[in-house]
Amino acid sequence: METQKSTLFTRDFTLVVIGQIISLFGNAILHFALPLYLLRETGSITLFGAVNACSFVPMILMGPIGGTAADRVNKRNIMVALDFLTAGLTVCCCLLWGRAPLVPLVIITLMLLYAIAGAYQPAVQASLPLLLTPERLTQGNAVINMVNTLANLLGPALGGVIFGLWGLGPILVTGGVCFFASAVMELFIRIPHQKRPRSAGVLATVGSDLGESWRYISRERPVFLWVTLVLSAFNLILSAVMIVGLPALVVQVLGMSDTRMGLTQAATGLGGLLGGLLAGLLGARLKPRHGSVCMLACSALAAGMGLAVLPGVPAPVSYWAVTAAALLAMATATLFTVVLLTLVQAQVPGQLLGKVIACIQAVASCASPLGQAAYGVLFDSLPPSAVLLGAALLSALVALGSRGVFRQLERS
Repeated sequence: METQKSTLFTRDFTLVVIGQIISLFGNAILHFALPLYLLRETGSITLFGAVNACSFVPMILMGPIGGTAADRVNKRNIMVALDFLTAGLTVCCCLLWGRAPLVPLVIITLMLLYAIAGAYQPAVQASLPLLLTPERLTQGNAVINMVNTLANLLGPALGGVIFGLWGLGPILVTGGVCFFASAVMELFIRIPHQKRPRSAGVLATVGSDLGESWRYISRERPVFLWVTLVLSAFNLILSAVMIVGLPALVVQVLGMSDTRMGLTQAATGLGGLLGGLLAGLLGARLKPRHGSVCMLACSALAAGMGLAVLPGVPAPVSYWAVTAAALLAMATATLFTVVLLTLVQAQVPGQLLGKVIACIQAVASCASPLGQAAYGVLFDSLPPSAVLLGAALLSALVALGSRGVFRQLERS
């Protein structure tokens, strides 16, 4: 078994990767097309930002619950059940389309999609230390991140073409087929599992497990708490402006087509793929102290986007500058995400891993919905260049202030 695990692409890890490719592709085209449809139909960036914010809330809430389940339930069964559930959700959405009010249907569908994704990812991340040896863990995380970004590359690119030619119906069907196929493939994965007994009900057990993980973060490894707070501030300021700002800039400000919007989203996926490749190649040479450098680079790229949409800049020039900056920002963010996730997987005890990862991600993501809602209003009220330059300045201050936190993480 050790000889098999010392190889990166074992049978079971390969099945996990293929299942992720199919499932995340289905997620990518739906997450791209549903908000874009709403933006096209209503023309309101404020509503677009509010819907994105609302849809993120369930993902944040379900992440810790999914992490608790990942530490107690067979991780393969979690992935299979959630993919079958998502396939059923797309069927329901198809049946209700045109029969239910547009805005509530899009909001509910996106909220459920993000909730399922929030519960799904901790199972994948917690399974990697069981399928790979420690020296392969960074490469395994890089592969999973590359799969994620490859889906974000192909999903919006294909989704933009399908959406522009035939509308939303074929996208819903494609997503449903992807989730069903992924669930069937995941039935054949073998992930080691040791059942943990519980002496209380489900809700009490979830509460107890989450309390245990939070005590570990806040008392035994308080540096993880500081990193989480830094990431929360960065999500509030910069991640949110990217999520709301890219569609607002490309569709509303620059007046580009759905296909161009899909190309920009695909460029962010290509950036993530590039970041994953670099992480796999650099491996142990990447250190936690590089976190603040990556965050500062993302701030500079956001400033570049703000300068690109200043009055007087031709729309084609603005579009390509924004797209290039988005690609580089995603590459930088992915590079750091792989390093930080590998560090957590290597240092956290196995019985706490799913919960701790989910708690860090949930707390760090809490600020993003607030930021998205706020930026929706700001983009409707202020010049887009002012919004982006202000966000870049604030996020740069956070990055500079975080240097001590990341140095402490490296020493611990």
